[in-house]
Amino acid sequence: MRGRLTTAPAVIDPATTMGTVCLTASDLDLSQTFYERTLGLRASRPDDATVVLSAPGGPALVELHGDPSARPLERRATGLFHMAVLVPSRVELARSLWRLAVRRWPLDGASDHLVSEALYLSDPDGNGIEIYRDRPREQWPRSDDRLQMATLPLDLDNLLSELDAAGAPLDGEGVAVGTSVGHVHLQVADLRATEEFYAGVLGFEVTVRAYPRALFVSAGGYHHHLGLNTWHSAGSKPPPSGSVGLRDFEVVLPDGGALEQVVGRVRAAGLEGDSVDGGVRVHDPSGIAVVLRAR
Repeated sequence: MRGRLTTAPAVIDPATTMGTVCLTASDLDLSQTFYERTLGLRASRPDDATVVLSAPGGPALVELHGDPSARPLERRATGLFHMAVLVPSRVELARSLWRLAVRRWPLDGASDHLVSEALYLSDPDGNGIEIYRDRPREQWPRSDDRLQMATLPLDLDNLLSELDAAGAPLDGEGVAVGTSVGHVHLQVADLRATEEFYAGVLGFEVTVRAYPRALFVSAGGYHHHLGLNTWHSAGSKPPPSGSVGLRDFEVVLPDGGALEQVVGRVRAAGLEGDSVDGGVRVHDPSGIAVVLRAR
């Protein structure tokens, strides 16, 4: 990436959300089976090398591109820390947990973040995944008007009791209508340069600084649309070309006018962007590809 990052006074449109997360998979059939049966997403195959995964009636959440020769995941390279699938209720989070248990898929962790409750796992290539539900915004804790987040143990037995209380079927047909990509968490090389790009240029608001070597930013007062950390990747480079893992992810603006405002700030900062299917792809300071697109 070339260019000088500048601080812009404008703020990204509050209706901005996350869109499709695009990954390279070493075994496309194996990954499709995981995302379809273990996570409960619906799969379609527009061609032999691509799988598109979504919730019922919704847009693409994950797009997998198969490459049997792909290098293994480089865990200290910049790129994806995890992608986060947001389910619409605590009952749906409990159903997700049950689905994982039935498939005997291991958890990497389970946390109460005060604003949300989350399950953590990895896909067959080792890409990090979070499945979470939000608490109502009025319950999000604040101190001195600053949003508070934490990482506390999640009581899994209590979570599963939601299924009994609701009389909900244990496995069902998959994820619920309204399931979306709630946020994307990246591992980056330099936190200051990353903040200048995502906050100063794109216009996301910094919401949480309390975690060491991490930063959380959002649009419209959400707890975070992007997590950014240097826990394993400080000073690192992107993975070698042809590796499994993140290809790009979408930032979805509500309309063309909002998109043009962000693209204008990208150009004013001297950053190069490529046109892609009605959107613009730009690279952050860590070499991570971000696709800016209008809904």
